[in-house]
Amino acid sequence: MKKIFLVLTLVTIMVQAQEIKQVPSISVSGVGKIKVVPDEALITLGVENNGKDAVEVKKRNDEIVDRVLKAIKKHAISDKDFQTQRVSLYRNQDYKTKKYTYYASQTLTIDLKDLKKYDELMMDLLETGINQIQGVQFKSSKIKEFEAQARQEAMRDAKKKAEDYVAVLNQKVGKALTISDNSQTNYPQPPMYRMMKAEAMMDAAAPQRETLAVGEIEILSTVAVVFELQ
Repeated sequence: MKKIFLVLTLVTIMVQAQEIKQVPSISVSGVGKIKVVPDEALITLGVENNGKDAVEVKKRNDEIVDRVLKAIKKHAISDKDFQTQRVSLYRNQDYKTKKYTYYASQTLTIDLKDLKKYDELMMDLLETGINQIQGVQFKSSKIKEFEAQARQEAMRDAKKKAEDYVAVLNQKVGKALTISDNSQTNYPQPPMYRMMKAEAMMDAAAPQRETLAVGEIEILSTVAVVFELQ
């Protein structure tokens, strides 16, 4: 009985597999692309000091971080929009002199919701004594909405391609059997920010400059769709 049951099961599976393979279908890909001008930026900056005494090194670092936090708050940036990401204090030995040097560092991120504040904020931050600007990533406050638009555009593109292919066959495109998503968002490259003396940047006699090129965010949605043919 077990052998008979096993044979019947295998036959059933084979029949079902054949029925699935016999469904007329067409496989196409679709692309949806939307370009958006960013309206937000994620700024990552750091403070690092080194010296022979761990307490003194950490103290100098903390003093700068304190000024950084006050500068951020000066620009009416919400507490929830800036955060310490990493704090470290470590000892490094010079094997030739057998002497130790201590390094203290702290990394912070600022989620800047108003790009108009960028230039003044960066100048104020430079005056605090920071010595690292690790990157600026531009964002959009409506990124989810634009991603949805790109996905819909990709599906419309896929269906249009399928309809173009079967138009000469007197057939119609039916329901979607499978959908595979391969979407991505391409952010513009962050600007290179040279560390200059704050007093030189704040020189009243110097002409006002634009230091921010936000570019565009490209939202790309790619789908592979298998449609049933009718």
